[in-house]
Amino acid sequence: MAAMRDGKMTSLYSRRGFIGAMGATTALAACGNGVGSQGGATIDSRVDGTRDYLFSRYPGTTDLADKSYGILWMPLITKAGLWFGGAYGRGALRVDNVTVDYYSATQASFGPQIGAQQYAHALFFMTPEALRKFRSGPGWSAGADLEYAFMDDAGAVAADTLTSLDPVIALVFGQQGLIAGASLEGTKYTRIIP
Repeated sequence: MAAMRDGKMTSLYSRRGFIGAMGATTALAACGNGVGSQGGATIDSRVDGTRDYLFSRYPGTTDLADKSYGILWMPLITKAGLWFGGAYGRGALRVDNVTVDYYSATQASFGPQIGAQQYAHALFFMTPEALRKFRSGPGWSAGADLEYAFMDDAGAVAADTLTSLDPVIALVFGQQGLIAGASLEGTKYTRIIP
């Protein structure tokens, strides 16, 4: 659609207007607080399936879970990019296998990338202090100090992971198995009401 301004044809639709409209739509969508929705039940169901898949496919992970003070399960992270990339997913923090909070995970990246993938991950909090810091902040970012767990051919967690003194151990996996070289660095976790 065009309009006349100062004797020139101008477009009523601009990139700035489009971006503003998208921002307003996002802000309005965020206004719903989710109270009374079935979002929590859906996330819990996905977490149960992810947990069962991981424990059955990699039995050694049960030892890691038994030693942890809490586990953040992120059952489905969708990552896509074309130079600019991003990832998003929702999950649940469980203590003694009981959901205590729900979280979203977001990640942004820039660089040579094209395509999309889906994966799951779990963060095992190995100390009470690590769990407390995660829960008490307004948001928590995964850093370079995150320890990644690796499996041997029999599906057992590497012995050095089980004896590790790292406060948080990450396990990244998908339907095709463990994702080698995957990094959660820069992922931001925020508590949500689903």
